[in-house]
Amino acid sequence: MSADVCVLASFMYDLVATAPRRPGPGETLIGSQFATFVGGKGFNQAVAAARAGATTAVIGRLGEDLFAAEFREFLGAEGIGATDVSSDPEHGTGVGLPVLDETGQNSIIVIPRANLAVTVADVEAARARIESATVLLLQLELPMDATVRAARIARAAGVRVVLNPAPAATVPADLADAVDVLVPNEPELRQLTGARADELVLDVARRAAAGRSYALIVTLGPDGALVLEPGRGEVHVPGLRVDVLDTIGAGDAFCGSLGARLAAGDPITEAVAFANAAAAVSVTRRGGAASAPRRAEVLDLAGTPART
Repeated sequence: MSADVCVLASFMYDLVATAPRRPGPGETLIGSQFATFVGGKGFNQAVAAARAGATTAVIGRLGEDLFAAEFREFLGAEGIGATDVSSDPEHGTGVGLPVLDETGQNSIIVIPRANLAVTVADVEAARARIESATVLLLQLELPMDATVRAARIARAAGVRVVLNPAPAATVPADLADAVDVLVPNEPELRQLTGARADELVLDVARRAAAGRSYALIVTLGPDGALVLEPGRGEVHVPGLRVDVLDTIGAGDAFCGSLGARLAAGDPITEAVAFANAAAAVSVTRRGGAASAPRRAEVLDLAGTPART
């Protein structure tokens, strides 16, 4: 299938523990809840894009295990194209171990497994899928050489490249040069730029955007997002206040929804407003991919129409 949004996707099966707080070194802490969810930043973003109304396809690797079967069932139920998701007989499906505290904040350990076996050859095999898309969504949970190749293929074909630089890492020049929209959160922005803790986020964003051809969107949680577009100045898009239950997947809901609306032709600020609302809905429920809202839910919270 051709797709509006193509995602070079990581797959992480999340085993989530809820406790009053995070345990200290050497401490055993009694938790209150346990749940499992299909996740991974790329997978979550693909689900968010599909639920926001975009035809969506993914590229990546799963193991040959029960976790993989659950992913494939979920992809099918969401109508997400998975022709380019390989079954890896040597590596298991990726696993994430989030710890969620009573405030809804989370810390996560990830074991990538099959995700780290994604190769440039895998990307080349999916070249037609990338070239036929309108938007390519990327993160930094997969090998960098495969991510760079996907970005370069998309750029050469005129496909808009959206990079969420998470987990935070150095973005090599050959990847940065192929990016159209960079979407870090505030901690990722500070790590990418080496900013001091006392620097204003707007000053850090201005420095990160200086001399770049890409648009920079800095997500700020409940405070919304900063948008810096070359030649168009700076805009703060306000956030929406909701009762937070679980922040897992909020950034992915933002990025996937953003990609869907950019693929639909929205200007960046309108796409960001929609993505803010999607992230706000997502934090009111548990899970990563499972928390991504449908388009109607986002419009209901945002209270404004979006383009079809």
